[in-house]
Formats: sequence, C-alpha cells, structure tokens
Amino acid sequence: MIRHRNLRYVFVVLVLTALSILSSCGQSDDAPTTPATGPASAQRPSNTQTDLPPAARAVVAETLAYAEVDERLVKGHFVFPEDMVDPLPAIILIHEWWGLNNEMRAIADRIAAEGYIVLAIDLFSGKVATLPTDARNLMVEVVENPDLAAINIESAYQWILATTGAKQVAAVGYGFGGGWSLKAALNLPEKLDAAVIYYGQVAGNEDALAALKTPVLGMFGGADKIIPIDSVRQFETQMEGLDKACEIEIYPGAKSGFASPGSRNFNSRTANESWNKMLSFLQQYLA
Repeated sequence: MIRHRNLRYVFVVLVLTALSILSSCGQSDDAPTTPATGPASAQRPSNTQTDLPPAARAVVAETLAYAEVDERLVKGHFVFPEDMVDPLPAIILIHEWWGLNNEMRAIADRIAAEGYIVLAIDLFSGKVATLPTDARNLMVEVVENPDLAAINIESAYQWILATTGAKQVAAVGYGFGGGWSLKAALNLPEKLDAAVIYYGQVAGNEDALAALKTPVLGMFGGADKIIPIDSVRQFETQMEGLDKACEIEIYPGAKSGFASPGSRNFNSRTANESWNKMLSFLQQYLA
C-alpha cells in the first residue's frame, strides 16, 4: 500500500512537469544561461564534492514552473524524498548571488533527503554567474527591483501550499539568499514557520522587526569581512529586546561561504556543525 501511494505521488509530480512544459510554450526562453568563461581562479568552482556526510536517503527531483513574475515564467528545483508517502514540511531554498546553480540544487537535494519537500527558487530569471562581476550585476538587478523578488517568493509559498499539501513552510537562504530569507519572514507575517539565514544581511529597523512572528536562526562566520559581526550582534540585541524567537550562531575563524561547498572559504567542520544546527532548528519548528 505504501509503495503504491508513493508511486501515485511521483506520477502526480510527473504530470505537473508535463503541464509546466506545456504552459511555457510561447514564453521567452528562461532556461539557465551558459556560464561566463574566464580564468579558472576567477570563476565560481562547479565541484560540489565535499567532506559533508552523504545524503540520508534517495530523492526525486524535477524542474518545475512555480510562478509568473513580470510576465516571465519562473522555474525552480523541486525535490522530495523518494520514499515519501504523506505530505512533509516544506522548505523554500534561496540561492546565493551566483544564482540557482548545481551547488544550490545539491544542497536542496541534501535537505530533502533529511525528510523535507524543497523548492529551490530562482530570483535571477534563469541566469547563473561564475564570475563575481556577473554575480554582482545579477544581485543589483534584484536590489533595484525588490518587489519582483518578493512576488517571486510569495508565489513559491503559495505554489507549495497548493501543490504539496505541506502544513509547515520554512525559508532557508545562503549569502544573498540569507538576507532574502529574513525578508521573506518579514513579508509573509504569520505564514512562514521558520527562517534560516546563512551569512546574509540582517540589518533592519526595529519597527519592521517588531512585526516579525517567524522564529529565526542566523549562522555567521567570526572572520566574515562581508557581513560585519557588529551588525549581527546589533540584530541579535534588537531581536532580544523585542522578545523574538531568534538564535544566532557565530563560528570563530569562519569566513563568508563557510557552508557553501563551492566556496574557497568552505570549512567542512563548521559546515557540518551549522548543518546539524539547522536540522535541529527546523525539526523544532516544523515538527
């Protein structure tokens, strides 16, 4: 009986995939662009081999359309455990400034293998960068049009509810996406059940934070030159003063990107510690 129910769910996902392909007919081509080429030392590494533990179980992954933003179809990486029977809690995974690349898909797969439905969203309209200058340009486009990103994330949330039947939904973001994980919690009051920030911007005025109802976990590197630790401590103090559910972890000596497999600052020990911290946090609020 369990096997038949699982196969039925996979069939539904395959049908959704077919519908997504059909619905994209006549739309502009928003498939990922070919990464820019250049000196290997200047490009984002594509290798996702790390010292992280292997995935806990097999998963099923599909590329599915989940939103239409600014008259453009948006596709994400949708993944769930292969042995899933009933709906599980869901995660909206928000990418770094490199875009929705293979590294972020691998992270989505690993989270799903822990017992979650995951939708890794795309805020860059299918574009992926390997050079910092290109990544910065993509990020600036979003910074200059934050409303489109907010619509993208809310559409992802609504798509998850309608498609998966998930009862709880959390946001998890890395770097650029870490800042948007917090913004998602601010933009979707009383909707997100948890938000996880991996070395993302957390600066915010107290009035905005006062409306926050989502528990937050923030993990940062003590040697991060991009996200000043003073700003993290200020955020922590603000959250404590507002009596908000907030946990802040600062890993001494770790730099920005310590948990990103393709980063030159990747640190397997700290990545493992933060990974386990995230899983414990998600389990607490998405039980």
